[in-house]
Amino acid sequence: MQFKPEFIDKLRSAKRIVFFTGAGISAESGIPIFRGKDGIWNKMKPEELTNFAAFMRNPDLVWQWYQHRRDIVNKAQPNTGHIAIAEFENFFDVSVVTQNIDNLHRRAGSKNIFELHGNIERNFCINCHTFYNSLEIELSNSAPKCSKCGGLVRPDVVWFGEMLPQDEFSEGEKAAEWSDICFVVGTSAVVYPAAYIPITAKQAGSYIVEINLEPTEMSRFADYSILGKSGDILPTILEEVKNFKS
Repeated sequence: MQFKPEFIDKLRSAKRIVFFTGAGISAESGIPIFRGKDGIWNKMKPEELTNFAAFMRNPDLVWQWYQHRRDIVNKAQPNTGHIAIAEFENFFDVSVVTQNIDNLHRRAGSKNIFELHGNIERNFCINCHTFYNSLEIELSNSAPKCSKCGGLVRPDVVWFGEMLPQDEFSEGEKAAEWSDICFVVGTSAVVYPAAYIPITAKQAGSYIVEINLEPTEMSRFADYSILGKSGDILPTILEEVKNFKS
């Protein structure tokens, strides 16, 4: 695979890199996407299961939906794209700002991760905010109760109508501002405010590299768009880095 000389020059001089990732990279690990022609949102209405009112109306149904998603995530493995991103840390100061909730970046070995939409492996009580990981609660088909106060325990994910975790977003935004290169990987970048991350990077002078299967809204902002699977493209870029860093 031949890359633009300008891009290779940017890689050679870069010190800080941000990877802004979305559902596309997880789809390569077998986790269904939510948008696009085969997305889950085409088969169901998100407002029926992914907001707080729906959870209070029928907590067991919402919990079962997330149990189904946990089962998919637990069977999935980080792919070569996730692993390459983690290996970039051997050569650069790397931050991962992700919209995904599947924890695959951490399982692949990435260390500096900002999760904009939460993490499906964490849960918390809606009353006293005690946190539980998936090993600390009984993962049955009924929404569990908090062992401290008896309140309902919900997944620690951002539902429709909820704010992003401000510390994760602000730190991700800061990493984007400081980056020399911002890779936008496997995302249409149309979900705001998360999509402000690559725009912030662009405005601060970062070189924007889009990696996706097809052109997106982000393509017109990108300095360089590479079409294809991130699991093929990112390891190839990493090999280029190893060649000139060795």
